Amino acid sequence: MIGLISATAAGAAARDRLAAAWPDRTRVYEGPVADAVRAAFAECEQLVCFLATGAVVRLVAPLLGDKRTDPGVVCVDEGGRFAVSLVGGHGGGANELADEVAELLGAQPVVTTATDAVGLPGLDTLGFPVEGDVAGVSRALLDGEPVALKAELAWPLPALKVAQEGAYTVRLTDRDVEAGEREVVLRPPSLVIGVGASKGAPAEEILALVHGSLEGLSVRSVAHLATVDAKAEEPGIVEAARRLGVPLVTYPAAELADIEVPNPSAHPLAAVGTPSVAEASALRDGGELLVPKRKSAMATCAVVRRPARGRLAVVGLGPGARDLLTPRAKAELRRASVLVGLDQYVDQIRDLLRPGTRVLESGLGAEEERARTAVAEAREGHAVALIGSGDAGVYAMASPALAEASDDIEVVGVPGVTAALAAGAILGAPLGHDHVSISLSDLHTPWEVIERRVRAAAEADIVVTFYNPRSRGRDWQLPKALAILSEHREPTTPVGIVRNASRPDESSRLTTLGAIDPAWVDMMTVVTVGNTATRDVAGRMVTPRGYRWQAGQEDPK
Repeated sequence: MIGLISATAAGAAARDRLAAAWPDRTRVYEGPVADAVRAAFAECEQLVCFLATGAVVRLVAPLLGDKRTDPGVVCVDEGGRFAVSLVGGHGGGANELADEVAELLGAQPVVTTATDAVGLPGLDTLGFPVEGDVAGVSRALLDGEPVALKAELAWPLPALKVAQEGAYTVRLTDRDVEAGEREVVLRPPSLVIGVGASKGAPAEEILALVHGSLEGLSVRSVAHLATVDAKAEEPGIVEAARRLGVPLVTYPAAELADIEVPNPSAHPLAAVGTPSVAEASALRDGGELLVPKRKSAMATCAVVRRPARGRLAVVGLGPGARDLLTPRAKAELRRASVLVGLDQYVDQIRDLLRPGTRVLESGLGAEEERARTAVAEAREGHAVALIGSGDAGVYAMASPALAEASDDIEVVGVPGVTAALAAGAILGAPLGHDHVSISLSDLHTPWEVIERRVRAAAEADIVVTFYNPRSRGRDWQLPKALAILSEHREPTTPVGIVRNASRPDESSRLTTLGAIDPAWVDMMTVVTVGNTATRDVAGRMVTPRGYRWQAGQEDPK
């Protein structure tokens, strides 16, 4: 919960904007400011104070205890110009909150955490438990001193400025080792604990068995407890997962019964329908059985190191304008340690990459090679971003990449603003009813197939947006497609032409099916042809949805 505190009318107005935007995330604290800050500090994970930073410093200073548990505090000035991350930038999430508040209020975020200020990921923000000399190693990264990455597991990490050797070390391990001098230890969630238990088994016994079974492995690397569906509500297992701070994952007995294990037993087969609970549930998603089944009086336990899964984010960059690049796309670019993309698209977002990001760029015509490269890098355990313009799933990189990928890597799709949508917004509302996008490039699709699709759209009276409409080597396809549409639509049908939508050299024109000159069009252009209902309204291309009230009839609702 985010506590909101204000002292003036202007502050209250901004406070209420946040409260209205985040009704489930915020709580307004009224009354004397000092009392409100104390109450919110005790009850909330984060605070936004619409007060001067000096006042907030004096109010929260006596309340500060441990930066790992203190709430994050953000200050917003009286004019609503700045959102300042004051306390708990990483541990309390104040840096991220300052960005969110600033975006909502139209303010400027102010973040002074050193790593954030220069684009380096904070070692305590990588999503893993962290131990050791965080301050010292972070300072070495900031100062450009060589920091070695010792990864005992292939686990996807954001870009880090690391070297083969160095006086400082970042160690990635699930072993129960202490951090050495000038060393940070990161704990990946690599361990799965399979648990079986008799009815009424106490949590204390299950936890003792779990800790005893880890045998030199870190409990902080436990990803989840696993068991059979029949034990999903067993109090001792549920409580053990709660105390460990990990999810409890359950599977059907029939599914577990099909998993080959070294130590099957007749007892669980009779009790819950599978010859193994602990080993089978731990091995459900594959991995290495580190600790075979162990028993206590009322419980069983097994430990598996699950396979490290690389991560592939297929990211749509939008049509080119920076303000049409989504926040989710930006976050994935910052998260990646490897970026794969067309050279001209890489240039668009190079400044958003973290220092140390490995960039694999290539030219036009190498789409399949880029897809294979991105998947291969993910299979090696990296966090990979594969970029494309517009939406990655529309005539872009998602299709070839996912055709190469299998379930051995995590795949995330990040949508982007497509060229059809960007051009449509410039033209007016041409896509207000049913519409279709058709690429006129016959490099990968036979023209016979393209022509059949164009003819079907023409006969169905659907608005059509043509991608890849014309190039120096392909100058006849667009006239042919327009001729097919002309068989079913009047010469006065509106046609919109947009080149380089949203980019500095954007241009557009509204013409008609009878007047369009294909010479106006090139590969950087999209052409949108209206249906029989599309109209030119005050110079804008509009396709009505067919509401009755728009035709002067009474609204049926």
